[in-house]
Amino acid sequence: MWNRTLATLLLAVGVVSGAHAQTLRFGLMDDPDALDPTLARTFAGRMVFAALCDKLVDIDASLNIVPQLATEWSWSEDQKTLTMKLRPGVQFHDGEPFDAAAVKFNLERHLKLPGSQRRSEIAAIDGVDVIDNLTVAIRLKQPFAPLIAQLTDRAGMMVSPKAAQALGDKFATAPVCAGPFRFVERVAQDHITVERFDNYWNKDAIFLKRIEFRAIPDTTVRLTNLRSGQLDLLERLAPTDLPQVKGDSRLKVGSTFELGFQAIIINVSRDTQIAANPKVREALELSIDREALNQVVFNGEFLPGNQWVNPKNPFYVAAYPPPKRDVAKAKALLKEAGVANPAINMVVYADNLSQQVAQVVQAMAKEAGFDIRIQATDFGTTLNLGDQGNFDVMLYNWSGRPDPDGNTYNFLACKAPLNYTRYCNDKAMAALEASRLTNDVDKRKAAWKNLAAQVLADRPMIYLYHRKLLWAYTTRLKGFGDYPDGLVRFTGLKLD
Repeated sequence: MWNRTLATLLLAVGVVSGAHAQTLRFGLMDDPDALDPTLARTFAGRMVFAALCDKLVDIDASLNIVPQLATEWSWSEDQKTLTMKLRPGVQFHDGEPFDAAAVKFNLERHLKLPGSQRRSEIAAIDGVDVIDNLTVAIRLKQPFAPLIAQLTDRAGMMVSPKAAQALGDKFATAPVCAGPFRFVERVAQDHITVERFDNYWNKDAIFLKRIEFRAIPDTTVRLTNLRSGQLDLLERLAPTDLPQVKGDSRLKVGSTFELGFQAIIINVSRDTQIAANPKVREALELSIDREALNQVVFNGEFLPGNQWVNPKNPFYVAAYPPPKRDVAKAKALLKEAGVANPAINMVVYADNLSQQVAQVVQAMAKEAGFDIRIQATDFGTTLNLGDQGNFDVMLYNWSGRPDPDGNTYNFLACKAPLNYTRYCNDKAMAALEASRLTNDVDKRKAAWKNLAAQVLADRPMIYLYHRKLLWAYTTRLKGFGDYPDGLVRFTGLKLD
């Protein structure tokens, strides 16, 4: 009897351990915003969407566009119609079928829903036609080269039309998509739990039972949780912690340079000295040593840069390299502008790395005569200040998109949704539009060169560096891959 009881207990422990072993505990730097692909705008949110919401297309590790919910696609001769064939047998988490009508609903929702963050990304769409149950034609007002790349992210994510209509503006509280995991619960500022969807179209490649996304803004606390076994994976490991992780035989590291940028955003609509005079903005840039900033805060792991893509990107405009620090010239520019000791209120995210960057910039700029005052706020507050235009200068990061249009248009086009600078310039607009109208790579490069000539002179944004995105994870996690968009693909992941 005793042996039988002991065996039963051991079996029960084994079952519990096995279930726990397939629960991935994922440490996020930020608490995601709305879990609605149409409304969302945070990098942390994209981590969760990677589990919840499949897209029409995806990218692979080499930035090639590959099938996901769409299996093939083709352009019309005039480049104004994109026809997509859809994967058969796909279900949303509520059991509703995914089909061409659902694609039409989702793209129209992106275009029409109040507060949509996707509208400008796909504004070139003129209409969506259902050809048959598994074929959809997307008609454009004019050729729009970045469309396919836009569909690799939230603009291409599909939600259940039935759930979206039933929940209305509460959809983000209980999102229903067609991804490998379904939504279970969310506790704000703490965790989001998702569970494997057993009717997923590629279910044989999904080994994890559950994922618990835990918001832990402090990099040190996040790493401590990983090392103690409270987390299995964390994103945005601090570069200063890299030696510690590499020295721990229980942990592994993943890395890739981000597609996006980190920049100082200047609200040029404000009544401030730095907004009023481009010479003051140039002086601020010349007071900053990008390489020293990289060494001091990031152990030299990041990539200094001065554009919307990093210097290793094929679309980087090499004719405009980062200017070297020149404090004497910065002082002379301030004198020419008739500005002595300009005061700048700089909004930064409240995480420790962002504040360190702000403090280094503050110290460097002080040598040129600037008085930078740092205002640390939580992530959501920072974005709200940007939306309202209620800031002077902001330290901002953007995770990036596969096509440079995703790093430029929404930030630099007149009245675009992420144009926190309130910048509007006719020459810049012409260059932005020109880059969208053709798939010819050389013509697009020429447009981005024209854009760089204007924007880097006007300086509504001072681009500083590009992060090396770092993940740390337990050696028990198998199948992890590095992707240039910085997102985890959960297909194939398992915990031993």
